[in-house]
Parts: sequence; C-alpha cells; structure tokens
Amino acid sequence: MIDEGYIKFHLEWEKAKAPEGAAISELIAMRNQLYALALIGEYAELSIGYGNISLRRSGTQQFYISGTRTGSIQKLSPEQITLVDQYDIATNTVKCRGPIEASSESLTHAAIYTCDPHIQAVIHVHHLAFWQNLLGQVPSSRAQVPYGTPEMAREVTRLYSETDLPQSRIIAMGGHAEGIITFGENLQAAWETLQLHYEAWKAQT
Repeated sequence: MIDEGYIKFHLEWEKAKAPEGAAISELIAMRNQLYALALIGEYAELSIGYGNISLRRSGTQQFYISGTRTGSIQKLSPEQITLVDQYDIATNTVKCRGPIEASSESLTHAAIYTCDPHIQAVIHVHHLAFWQNLLGQVPSSRAQVPYGTPEMAREVTRLYSETDLPQSRIIAMGGHAEGIITFGENLQAAWETLQLHYEAWKAQT
C-alpha cells in the first residue's frame, strides 16, 4: 500500500520568496538527476509524488528541502524549494519559510541532521525491488514505524546510535514501502552512497 505525500506533522508555513544561490542550484540539479532516474517522481495513477531531497543551510540546523507535492515536476526550480528554519520533534512541529510548503518527510530529514553536524545533505528515493533487496541488509527502520512522524524521527536517532548507520549512511524504511534514505557531508557523497548500493544490487539481478 502506498502511503506517501501526506503531511503528518503540525506545519507553520511563512510564504516568502524563493531561495537563491549556488547551493540551491546544486540541490535542484541533483533532484532533477534523481527524477530522470525515476527515483523521485509520481505514482501517476494516484497523483501522489514520492521522494525528496534536502541540503543543510551552512553552519545552522536549518535546511533547504524540496516542497510537498513536487514529485511530478520534471525540472524543479527555486519556486519548489523551501527553508525549514525551525522544528521540534517532541511536539511534531515544523516551521518553514519559502514559496511552497515543506516536504512531508521534513521531520525525518531534521532528525538526520540532528544526529551529526557533519551531515550536510539527505536524499530520499523510492524503488521497490531495490528497497526489498536492502531491507535487513542495511540499517532498516521497524515496519511499524510510519514515515513523517516523531516515531520515525526517533527511529532514525536509534539507528544512528545502535547500528553502523554513521558509516553506511543508508536506511531502508521498513514501514514505508519503497523508501530509501542516504546522507553525507555533501550532496555528491549522499548520491555516491546511493549509487554504490544501487549498482551492487543491479549486479546481482
């Protein structure tokens, strides 16, 4: 069952102009590359998007993230990027500022950034067969933990402290069919982790 695209936290959105700069251009380029590979996209029959990407705002706990319901857009623009400037996992609250509401996975991204200040980028993609192969082979969230919730945020923290997640930098989301997360010290590192596991899986098939 597809359970995607619905915001499950309390969102406070301040509408503002689109973010600018080299970091935003880099974020958009990587997102569009993932779209071209169908790792970010839309379930057309359901009109529900999947996948998202974020980049830490340098030197802060804030991060830029692709907006909600943008999976169907082939070429993203700054108008589909927003800044998450505050969040509170305990109260299930996200505050964002930009031209669009933040992704439904913003709280999970926030939890990952909270784990380590060196983490600068997070990628969340979907691929059923790849995900099935990864489950149990890489750090995997428990099946009963739903996406986009404080429970998922706490699950990320648990995995970071109890498994080799700090080294592997990849999560298979047991309670979120098809969901895979990678992260790293920059977007390229997060992408290379995803690519490494993807190519290893393809070599087996």
